[in-house]
Amino acid sequence: MNTPKRYLITSALPYANGLKHIGHLAGAYLPADIYTRYLKAQNREVVFVCGSDEHGTAIPIQAKKEGITAQAIIDKYHPIIEQNFRDLGIDFDIYHRTSAPIHHTTAQEFFTVLNDQGALEIKESEQYYDDEAKIFLADRFIKGTCPNCKYDNAFGDQCEKCGKSLSPEELINPVSTLSGKPPIKKLTKHWYLPLNKHEDFLKEWVLTQHKNDWRANVVGQVKSWIDMGLQPRAVTRDLDWGINVPVKDAAGKVLYVWFDAPIGYISATKQWALDNGKDWQPYWYDKETKLVHFIGKDNIVFHAMIFPIMLQLHGNILPDNVPSNEFMNLEGDKMSTSRGWSIEMDEYIKDWIKTSQGNESMADVLRYYLTAIAPETKDSEFTWKGFQDANNSELVSILGNYVNRTFVLMHKLCGGKVPALHHELIDDIDNQLIDDITNTKQKVTSLLEAYKFRDAQFEVIDLARKANQYMQKKEPWIVAKQINTNPQAQQLIDNCLHLCLQLTANLAILIHPFLPFTAKKMLHMMKVVDKMLEWKNAGNIQLLKVGYSLREPLLLFRKIEDEEINIQLEKLKMKSLAAKENKMQESTTTTNDEIKPTIVFDDFAKIDLRIGTIIQAEKVAKADKLLNLTVDLGTEKRTIVSGIAMHYTPEEVIGKQVTVVCNLAPRKMRCIESNGMILMAEDKTGKLYFVNPDNTIDAGSKVS
Repeated sequence: MNTPKRYLITSALPYANGLKHIGHLAGAYLPADIYTRYLKAQNREVVFVCGSDEHGTAIPIQAKKEGITAQAIIDKYHPIIEQNFRDLGIDFDIYHRTSAPIHHTTAQEFFTVLNDQGALEIKESEQYYDDEAKIFLADRFIKGTCPNCKYDNAFGDQCEKCGKSLSPEELINPVSTLSGKPPIKKLTKHWYLPLNKHEDFLKEWVLTQHKNDWRANVVGQVKSWIDMGLQPRAVTRDLDWGINVPVKDAAGKVLYVWFDAPIGYISATKQWALDNGKDWQPYWYDKETKLVHFIGKDNIVFHAMIFPIMLQLHGNILPDNVPSNEFMNLEGDKMSTSRGWSIEMDEYIKDWIKTSQGNESMADVLRYYLTAIAPETKDSEFTWKGFQDANNSELVSILGNYVNRTFVLMHKLCGGKVPALHHELIDDIDNQLIDDITNTKQKVTSLLEAYKFRDAQFEVIDLARKANQYMQKKEPWIVAKQINTNPQAQQLIDNCLHLCLQLTANLAILIHPFLPFTAKKMLHMMKVVDKMLEWKNAGNIQLLKVGYSLREPLLLFRKIEDEEINIQLEKLKMKSLAAKENKMQESTTTTNDEIKPTIVFDDFAKIDLRIGTIIQAEKVAKADKLLNLTVDLGTEKRTIVSGIAMHYTPEEVIGKQVTVVCNLAPRKMRCIESNGMILMAEDKTGKLYFVNPDNTIDAGSKVS
């Protein structure tokens, strides 16, 4: 196959509604970075684009939780996510935003082209509407009882308890999360992309042309959707957050996030071109461009079916491949930020890279382990023990140990300089090592071209393993003892360490796409420039000049102790418990749901409500939503943990008079025993307010 003229590499745009975990990193970003670094080492013309997905209901929902605006949410999380990627060596050419004006214009122009050519259909249908809030409700703004497990807090698109995918119509007793009232059905008009009209195109393009060169999970999922029968899919929705539909009679409608987000690849390319004085159009219109989408399996339908249909209609090139990973689990369970069962990239960086114990090499340790267990063909599992073993048994004991031994012996036995290679003394063991270097380059190249990153990385580490075995066979430290009795001893030492040093240079080149920080450290030790990392240099055993002096060895990796792993396991356990406690706390502070069933006076009389004064307040460690309050109830002072930290600072609440449920059973939250509950009111935006008396009264006064 001819080498493409240029490459455009994309990674799925992450939602800017919160921190992203290492499962996301392993799925769509690390593989894309490895592939891009490899292509750039080949001196190919490559642009690697990504950016924050800043529209859709996920953003205003998170804004409601945090009591701030949707704009504030994306402005908060976009720079954090971007920096997290940078700290872990993900080297985008541009990390863009779908809130940028150039994206709004690009998405609207895309819609207009499809609409003007008649590729979209207009349909009227009944959808849920909140008559009090005066707004059509997205699925996530509807709650009710799950028909499957009877959980009474299921969303309109999924039950978070049993995991079943739902539609709002399936919910029992649905209510709006905005007003707490049952929604009504109301007629609305939307634009649809008729997927059913493009089945033949998908069958030919995916199921025939790419049935052998695309991953089985991608082809299989496309086939499954086609077999079920494709249906028209709405490209607009009634929402006040997003890109306005560029049609006169579409007031209050925005482009559906699934439609505008992938167009973000195009707008990001446009912005990159503007920033670098380039022409963006060949990357999306020239058939000599190779477009590759890196995604997780939850994005297969959009990138292997829907977006290609859009691109074809718009006159753009189609993706050459859509490498999709399966999911990565964590310590025996599915990763979930909402359940506290996750390792956020930001969390890993703070614990392992930004600490006094950590450094950039710990970014490479994570990259190495995630690649070693990459879910390329099936779900995989991250364990802290596996992480430790990968570091200690492979990076430290194989790669790091080999490079360190080579440099130590070179300084001790060869005066700190690259020794000569005496060709007349080269034996079969030496020739085998030279062949291993050449063969490894060929294997790694072939595997990277086929998107088999896990196997490619294994081959690089296996070369270091073979190098260790070579050194053990040659035993230059033993030969050194024969200097006075064997006239060829120094020459044998020279040959061994010359080849070991040349192999080290090859390791730096081959490992760079996977472990970029480590490769740079190796270059520093060898006193060579980045140009040596060009792929054409791999397989060469004349990279380091004879007589060239090299620096003292640096430890590439450090050993990870059991205590460090135990801390992480305990931290994960505590995060999970805290998430459960926060959900319970949220349920006690939510008052905007539908009116609860009628109770008799005797039931109400059991509740002991009293006025208390907050005299002390502090944030609960590692719990963003909780404040630890000391409340004066007149006859006693109580500790009460309240989920109001996203709405009030400790300083704001000291001195406040509040209504307290005094006879609520004690409950531990974040290892603090809470003895009571503060009554709060919540408005439609999610903002919490104290239920307190108009005038200051004695602490302990009864509420009746």
